[in-house]
Amino acid sequence: MEVTPVPGLPEIIPGADLAELLAEALRRLGPEAGDVVAVTSKIVSKAEGRLVPGTDRGRWIKSETVRTVARRGDLVIAETSHGFVCANAGVDASNLDAGMIALLPEDPDASAEHLREGLRTRLGVPLGVVITDTFGRPWRNGLVNVAIGAAGLPSVVDLRGTADHNGRPLDMTIVAFADELAAASGLVMPKAGRIPAALIHGFAGHASAPDSSARALVRPVAEDLFRSSPLQAIGDRRTVRSFGDGAVPREAIIAAVEAACTAPAPHHTRPWRFVVLESAAAKHRLLRAIAEAWRADLRADRAPEDVIERRIARSDAVLDAAPVLIVPFVRFAGAHPYEDAERGGAERDMFLLSGGAAIQNLLLGLSAQNMAGSWISSTLFCQEETRATLGLGDEWFALGTVATGLMPGGGASRPRPPIEPEDFLTWS
Repeated sequence: MEVTPVPGLPEIIPGADLAELLAEALRRLGPEAGDVVAVTSKIVSKAEGRLVPGTDRGRWIKSETVRTVARRGDLVIAETSHGFVCANAGVDASNLDAGMIALLPEDPDASAEHLREGLRTRLGVPLGVVITDTFGRPWRNGLVNVAIGAAGLPSVVDLRGTADHNGRPLDMTIVAFADELAAASGLVMPKAGRIPAALIHGFAGHASAPDSSARALVRPVAEDLFRSSPLQAIGDRRTVRSFGDGAVPREAIIAAVEAACTAPAPHHTRPWRFVVLESAAAKHRLLRAIAEAWRADLRADRAPEDVIERRIARSDAVLDAAPVLIVPFVRFAGAHPYEDAERGGAERDMFLLSGGAAIQNLLLGLSAQNMAGSWISSTLFCQEETRATLGLGDEWFALGTVATGLMPGGGASRPRPPIEPEDFLTWS
C-alpha cells in the first residue's frame, strides 16, 4: 500500500477550480484506476467560498450548530446540519489568513462527487475521493483524520453475516472504510506541512461493497447510545405533546423507571410505584374516570358546559393520543410521626418532593432514549377515582400522568424559551 503526499498545489482561493489544480498535481504521480484521492476539507471550503470574518467566532459556531452535545467553557461539542458531531461545529481558523475562519463545506458528499467527476474528465481514470477533517474522539486523546465526504468508494463495509478466519459468523462488524483511508492520509498531510492532498494506492479494497456517501458513517439517532453529555441531556429534555407512530418498547419504559428510582428519597425509602397503561381499554377506563371526576368538580364551580367540555377535550387530546400512559404514585408509609402539624406537614412534603424528583428522572430517562414524554397533572385531582380504576390501595397518592410515545419527526415543535440564570438566582 502506498500513501503519497500530493505536492505542488498553490494557495487555494474562493472560486478556484480545485479539480483542475488537483489534476495538474496528480499527473506527476501517475494515478491508476481505483486509487483514492484524499483532500482536506479546508481547501474544499476555501474553493467553495466557505470563509467568513473571524471577528465573531461564537456567532458562526452557533449558526453552524443544530444541537449542542456538550459544553465546557468556550469549547462546544456540537452536531452540524450534516450530522457530524465535532468541536465547535467544525468552525476553524487554522491555516488561514489572520482574521478569517472556515466553515465546513455545505454538502461534502456532493463536493466529493464533483471532484471525482472533474478528475475523471481531466485524468481519464476513475478515482475515489475522500474529503477529510480532523475530529476528536470520545474516550481517546488526540485528533485523527475522518471522512466527511466521499464518492466512488464504499464509506462503510458491512461484514455482518460473513465469517472470520475460524469460520465464526460476524454479528456486529461494520467497517468505517472511508475513515480508515482518511486516517491513513493524515500520516502524509501534517498540519503545518502545506500538503492538503494525498494519493492512496494498493489498499485492500472491498470490490463487492457498493459505493456509499460519507453520510452513511453518521450513526442513526435511534442507535446513538451517547447522544448528549449528562449536563446537556438535562436541558435537552422537552415536554412533547405529540407522538410518532409505533409501539413503545417495554425495555425503554423499564430503563426510564429504573432511572426514576434513583431519585433522592426520605428515610432510605423507595416510596414510588409506576402503573403503566399500554392497552387502549386500560387507558380509556382511566381517562373516563378522570373526565367524570373533573366534570363534576367544574360543574360544582359553576363553569359553563362549553368550557368544561373544551378543557376535558384539550386534556384528552394529549392523553388519549399517547401510546402509553404512566401514572406515578407515592406513599407516605415511611414518614416519621409527629404530633405537631408543622413537622407532620414537612414529612409529607418530603415524600411529595421525592415523587417529583422521581418523575423528573423518569422524563429524563425517556428523553435519553429519544422518547417523547409529557407530565400532566390529571390524576392529582381525582385520587379516589384513579386508585379505584387502577386497583391500588388507599395508601397510594397519584402524582399526575406521564404521556409517553415515540418522538415525532423533528422532535419538539417549539424551541425552549431562553433561560437567564440570574433571574432565578440569589447570592448571599
